[in-house]
Amino acid sequence: MRSGLSNKNERTKATDEAVRFEQGSGNVFADLGLPNPEIALAKAELVQHIRAVIAERKLTQAKTAALLGLDQPKVSALVRGRTAGYSIDRLFKFLNALGQQIEISVRPAPRGADSAGTRVVVG
Repeated sequence: MRSGLSNKNERTKATDEAVRFEQGSGNVFADLGLPNPEIALAKAELVQHIRAVIAERKLTQAKTAALLGLDQPKVSALVRGRTAGYSIDRLFKFLNALGQQIEISVRPAPRGADSAGTRVVVG
């Protein structure tokens, strides 16, 4: 038995076909051509932070539901990334209910940027 190689790697056939890839924009929603990609990304990042707070505090979905004023199935859907029906403002309120401070900062776009944008910074 050779060390460093798994059986799977040994059975893989090499091909002459070139692998094609494209550099992403940093926003999967934009890359997929979805509407309002910056808002979708911001909502996803807010939900990621909600999920992190729930895990850090070791909250059950039932306890989280009580804190957020939702039922448990809606919490389950939310932590699985289902953000339809939730505005950014509502996600802010959920974070506040979980003891998180929200600070909004507005500033000029960086020089040379094609356009101004929206982003979530956690820290």
